[in-house]
Amino acid sequence: MHLLFDEAGKFLAGRILSETDASAQVELDSGKRVKVKAANQLLRFEQPGPTELLAQAQAQAAEVDPALAWEFAPETEFGFADLATDYFGDAPGPVQQAAALLALHEAPHYFRRAGKGRYRKAPADIVAQALAAIEKKKQIAAQVSAWADALARGECPAPIGEQLYRILFKPDKNAPEYKAVVEAARATQMAPLALLTRAGAISSPYQFHWQRFLFENFPRGTGFPPLEVPQLHEELPLAPVQAVSIDDAQTTEIDDALSLRGLGSGRVVLGIHIAAPGLAIAPGDALDEVGRARLSTVYMPGHKITMLPDAVVQAWTLTAGQAVPALSLYLTLDEASLAIEGSETRLERVPIAANLRHDQLDGLITNAWLEQADAGADDAGLAIGRAELAFLYNLAQHLKARREQVRGKPEPAGRPDYSFRLVGQHGEAPSGDETVVISQRQRGAPLDLVVSELMILANSTWGDWLKSLGVPGIYRSQASLAPGIRVRMGTRALPHAGIGVSSYAWSTSPLRRYVDLVNQWQLIACARHGKAAALAAPFKPKDAQLLAIVSAFDAAYAAYGAHQASMERFWTLRHLQQHGTTELTATLLRELPGGAWLVRADTLPLVFSVMGAQALARGAQVRVRLGNIDPIALDVHGSITEVLAAPGATALDNGEANGSGEDEDVTAGPLAIAVELDEAEAPAPDPTAP
Repeated sequence: MHLLFDEAGKFLAGRILSETDASAQVELDSGKRVKVKAANQLLRFEQPGPTELLAQAQAQAAEVDPALAWEFAPETEFGFADLATDYFGDAPGPVQQAAALLALHEAPHYFRRAGKGRYRKAPADIVAQALAAIEKKKQIAAQVSAWADALARGECPAPIGEQLYRILFKPDKNAPEYKAVVEAARATQMAPLALLTRAGAISSPYQFHWQRFLFENFPRGTGFPPLEVPQLHEELPLAPVQAVSIDDAQTTEIDDALSLRGLGSGRVVLGIHIAAPGLAIAPGDALDEVGRARLSTVYMPGHKITMLPDAVVQAWTLTAGQAVPALSLYLTLDEASLAIEGSETRLERVPIAANLRHDQLDGLITNAWLEQADAGADDAGLAIGRAELAFLYNLAQHLKARREQVRGKPEPAGRPDYSFRLVGQHGEAPSGDETVVISQRQRGAPLDLVVSELMILANSTWGDWLKSLGVPGIYRSQASLAPGIRVRMGTRALPHAGIGVSSYAWSTSPLRRYVDLVNQWQLIACARHGKAAALAAPFKPKDAQLLAIVSAFDAAYAAYGAHQASMERFWTLRHLQQHGTTELTATLLRELPGGAWLVRADTLPLVFSVMGAQALARGAQVRVRLGNIDPIALDVHGSITEVLAAPGATALDNGEANGSGEDEDVTAGPLAIAVELDEAEAPAPDPTAP
């Protein structure tokens, strides 16, 4: 005697060896023996054999019309033998009964299980819905296949072109457009980006990267709603200074300027003047909502997306020839020792004498030029005297040395800064076809050092002041210089070990960084109300809004930094193509899985992988032959052809992150997409589920 039984939803058959009232011992044709409970026993039969029964039943089940069977089936619960009688006629044999069982099991949209071998007809409306869903699924599968065939032929169906960035970066893996790309990539054995490029979905590498960034961060576009430029409705005193700003030539959001009085008197007053849009923009107003949505200006070669509308920026930027509202920090210093004897913060209008530019003056204002300050040499027509600049440079060196004492070791020399200039750009945004000129500016040049050290001084001084008055702010901190300890943002005034200050609150760029604007509101309250500022400041201690701003800013700032790094990598690759560069000198950074090494180009802002460095060590300088350049994937590889120098201290010092943690650049690598060719297909929802 043989037995057909249900084993965890799978139908098996075998020879009965022994049985009791509760179970039977069954031997399968494979020789395996199983214990089958009585509740799982479905059909006993003598002929044919177990394997033949299942094979013949499967063949007959395929011929059963489920719609006709549904019409025959009783309205009440029934067994598979009952359906076999109705469908095949009186006294159906074991094969026909098993065929009815398999047909019922394989038509869940018509029949619902009510127990082992027991079923109920699905309601007519449910059957109709299920059949419609099945038909739709068939149509979608056919559409996916047609789209995949088109992609394989080098044609891009319109729906895939329209959904390009969603498919690649934020896909719904059950969407037909995504499935078509995966199916075509598998069929052609091409990478998805190469497949889509060949099909014409990606026509411009530059536009691809630009539109990807907009899709992820500015889905509604980069324009501003109609907003009025806020006006200052209070009279501010005019500061008795002539301030100058020092920025790059492309800078339009001029946030900071410097002034100096009393040089030669023994006591000097240094002024650090910060644009004060916080006097007119109020928390919660329309401009604040815009700034809080963007959180920062986005920078990239040849273009930028400002945090605030240009009319607002122009109204509050520190433009030369105007007396501009500013939040000023005045520091009184002993001229000989450079010791800070006192500080004061004021709200005032500051006359701006000039907007100096790094790229135009770095070649002039050198260490040697500044050393001539006592020789009565001319000031080269600058709005600030050579003696004043020399004093500021000496002060900057003094401040840096003082911070390095707190750090416990000197700051790394750091890598050069690179600037990108696009020649032939027409219009506000680049097209990607411009000629790129990449120039290098070594960090630590006199003007660069003056600006960076005095901004650190302002941010740390104001951070300490907020803390002393019990006014919350947004701080950057670093617990130690130990490996893996990163810079964090928060609302507590904690030390910043990397910079070497007791607290550090970004406050000097309120036109282009939202946290600086938030801190400026708090500082304005301190300047107006002194010890009572905690009661008047817009953000109170433990304010949940501050924590929300910190979280949102961290995410946005990281995304914007990654885009800037990606676009700089794009233009660096374009620079290699435009100059026909086939070789570079580079320094080994670290070994990658698989034997490749990561290297940093010595004269360009480019990190890439190379082969052939297995016997070398980190810090070695090598000559690299470049392979194919892919501006869409932002990828280039190379192979080492010559070892130029063994590892040295300089190479290691300039290798990876700056110890301050504040100047860690985002190193863009090959583009990562979200299309997975190796993963199993995500299961589609069951259209028959209740």
